[in-house]
Amino acid sequence: MKHGANIYKYAKKLQCRADKIIDFSSNINSYHPNISITPTNDMLVKYADTNYSKLKNTISNKYKIKTSQIALYNGATSAIFELIKSLKEKRVYLYAPLYGEYEKASVESNKKIFKINRFNSLNTKPKKNSIVIFVNPSTPDGKYYDLEKLFGMWEKRNCTVILDESFLEFEELKSFRDKINPYKKLYIIQSFSKFNSCAGVRIGAIFSNTKNIKKLKTPIWNLSSFDVEFLRDRLDDVSFVKRSKKLHKMHKKELLKILQNSKLFDKIYENDSNFFLTKSTKAKEIFKHLLKEKILVRTCESFDFLDDTYLRFGVKDSYLHNKLKKAFNEFS
Repeated sequence: MKHGANIYKYAKKLQCRADKIIDFSSNINSYHPNISITPTNDMLVKYADTNYSKLKNTISNKYKIKTSQIALYNGATSAIFELIKSLKEKRVYLYAPLYGEYEKASVESNKKIFKINRFNSLNTKPKKNSIVIFVNPSTPDGKYYDLEKLFGMWEKRNCTVILDESFLEFEELKSFRDKINPYKKLYIIQSFSKFNSCAGVRIGAIFSNTKNIKKLKTPIWNLSSFDVEFLRDRLDDVSFVKRSKKLHKMHKKELLKILQNSKLFDKIYENDSNFFLTKSTKAKEIFKHLLKEKILVRTCESFDFLDDTYLRFGVKDSYLHNKLKKAFNEFS
């Protein structure tokens, strides 16, 4: 399973700079105001606090959990690999389709992998004492699931539960963070790059109860001082959150209307995140046409239970949406 659409690969193919391609394959928040911090000598020449206490305090206040319930990694992908490697259970149930790195991490850790098709077999019961992995809201379809019933079943079967809530913040959706103390075998993966519009800042977290966090291994100085200061600044920025959610709501409706009016898609999936999964018998032709116009979208045949008739479009701003609309109008 491949991860995402490689903008640099397609820039080379088109013989242009990567910044000349409009990247609708990316699912990063399209609102990214100018940063308010600059690198200092202290950031460059001094060792950082190995515990990253200030950042953990910021995260603690933002996400309403204790600092002792946070483990920080050089990106959510690193957190995924380290967590799965640390778990003793040998069976992993992946609620697919989902982010491909979960399967890669499970393979690397010599786990026995089982896949549950959440489109038509959601209530399949995993074996007792297994690991279950669920991304919520999901990818690539962006659906938010009410997991109370499923979670109850996982508890009864004594499963270790990994929930990825990286896309939760775009809309008013309920987190399971309040269950990390009542259920001792729950881990939550949190990427900070999606909503906070900072894919280049490699910081991800695992939230769990204090005992679990103490058992996890985190490399010393695995975060840069600049990344830490940037994320603290962004998480404390109340105006960024307010503005992001307002723009997200407006731009999401705008993109949906463009996709619908194009009449190119047999199905556009309802979602609770910042991207749209579409299905079309013309998907291959649409992809090729858009690429000629230097617009890159996400093909989805690498996802379990999907094929090459599916495309995913990330929510962008009005200017880029109009570029997409024009390219659709020119498709024949």
